[in-house]
Amino acid sequence: CRAGARIATMPMITEDMMRRGAMLANYREVDRWTKKVAAFLSRASEVEVNSPAGTELSFSLKGREAHSDTGIFHRPGDFGNLPAGEAFIAPIEGTAEGRVIVGGSMVGFPRETVEIIIKKGMASKISGAHVAKLRKLLKEVGPKAYNLAELGVGTNPKARLIGNIIEDEKVLGACHIALGDNSTFGGKVRAGVHIDGIILRPTVKLDGKIIMKQGRLLVCNPLVFIGRKN
Repeated sequence: CRAGARIATMPMITEDMMRRGAMLANYREVDRWTKKVAAFLSRASEVEVNSPAGTELSFSLKGREAHSDTGIFHRPGDFGNLPAGEAFIAPIEGTAEGRVIVGGSMVGFPRETVEIIIKKGMASKISGAHVAKLRKLLKEVGPKAYNLAELGVGTNPKARLIGNIIEDEKVLGACHIALGDNSTFGGKVRAGVHIDGIILRPTVKLDGKIIMKQGRLLVCNPLVFIGRKN
């Protein structure tokens, strides 16, 4: 990228994802919506995330800058992944408190509910029917793997919930958190892992203002929840 190359990564891409869903979006619209959400995140100091499944999470964003994964790679040095469509930001380390219910996919757990208790910015307890593999991975990586690393907001109206995190995290009307490394997008934690998990039908408040209500993104158009398998 420093030499001017443009890079699009496509981890876990499948033939079905190339033919349907998020890859078929109007990426000029995705670009516009993503940058708008990122601007809201960048201006915020405090965020609250809730969901009907039981997510109750809060943390500080003060001074952090959000990033836009838009799918538009026209300028020298542009990079991102495909399919695209998310605004994401690194929470201030040590500030997150609450509970996260991952109801969509999580790397290694395509369609399984996982409960994560967050204390002082770290995952202190992880529960679910088959989370032994996740616990083992985090333990092997070390303490920094438990860091609440990211909040991401999906902005792609064509993205589907299909059990593949690379498309699921782009769903318009869903958001995601991540554990582990955030050093590449403004955070201070370097870890050997970055694990995303999808929160379904979230309500997101920035400094007390609702920008997403139970999966309806109120700062963009269309104002609908698209996160259904189709």
